[in-house]
Amino acid sequence: MEFSAAGRLEVRVTAADVGKRVSVRRLTDDGDTVEKFTDTVGVLTSWDDGVLLITRRTGERVRIAESSLVAAKIVPAAPARRRGPAASYEELARVSARAWPPVEHERLGGWELRAASGFTRRANSVLPLGDPGMPLDRALGSVRDWYAARGLPAYVQTATGAEGTQEQLCAELEERGWTREVTAELWIGALAPVGDREAPGVLLSRTADEAWLGRYRRKGLSDVALKVLGGGPSVWFATVPGAGGAAPAAIGRCVVDGRWAGFAAVEVDPAQRRRGLAGAVMAALARRALDEGASAAWLQVEADNIGARTLYAGMGFGAHHAYHHYRAPRAQQVPGDDSYRST
Repeated sequence: MEFSAAGRLEVRVTAADVGKRVSVRRLTDDGDTVEKFTDTVGVLTSWDDGVLLITRRTGERVRIAESSLVAAKIVPAAPARRRGPAASYEELARVSARAWPPVEHERLGGWELRAASGFTRRANSVLPLGDPGMPLDRALGSVRDWYAARGLPAYVQTATGAEGTQEQLCAELEERGWTREVTAELWIGALAPVGDREAPGVLLSRTADEAWLGRYRRKGLSDVALKVLGGGPSVWFATVPGAGGAAPAAIGRCVVDGRWAGFAAVEVDPAQRRRGLAGAVMAALARRALDEGASAAWLQVEADNIGARTLYAGMGFGAHHAYHHYRAPRAQQVPGDDSYRST
């Protein structure tokens, strides 16, 4: 917190600082006779009618009464990373988007509208990197019309928690009734340590064969979905064969893109979990990516997937930023459309 020359805490944030990352301390009143303080760090996304709205790294929004403030200050845009490769949000957003390529896309200023017949929100949402070139309400109207013409609900993918992310846009979407349906995190780490792990019995292929698809948790994939899965700069599929011709014990997918290797679809037969198969799949894919010149890795994981988060943390991965999918108000959607099955 900020102190004055006399040693008192001070509020050094005003409404003019909307859009900046701040740290505030407020007095909480829970009926106790002892004064208690709560600290909140995030982006100040609005300050109206005596109420501050702060968006945390996770995307959580916290409302704070101006009258409860004890101290506040501007903080650096993003904390310095202590491990893993250096990377900007925009670089990672573009790399991860290329790993799930849409079959149709269109530019709206700095926004990219993406569609792939509803297979995975990542290929069926707007990626807003920059200004749409028009007022926000008009841009969102164009987004809704574009997706409605394709029989799809309108989604906008945003991010929070790193320099250059979109806390302000998140707040503006929520003010307009857009609903956050999915929140996950993008984690990054060095690639070489992943490749150093044991990888017995893992087979690699350029295509997802019937055996691989048999283990993939999404059934009845369309030709468009298969095109998205096989799309990307350099795609590899890993399989650990099942015993006696059974379905694979484990599978995985990796997209190599310059210095980056992106891991996805790492799935293990529930009966064979905790045997190191997920690590073996990732190790085999990592070695191939290293051979192609990659040195850094990324993956996406949902907040409630404790097993995956534990595995990836043990491999040296750490969270870079959170990302979210906001859906337009239902009244503005294609009636009855609930086609999305993946983050």
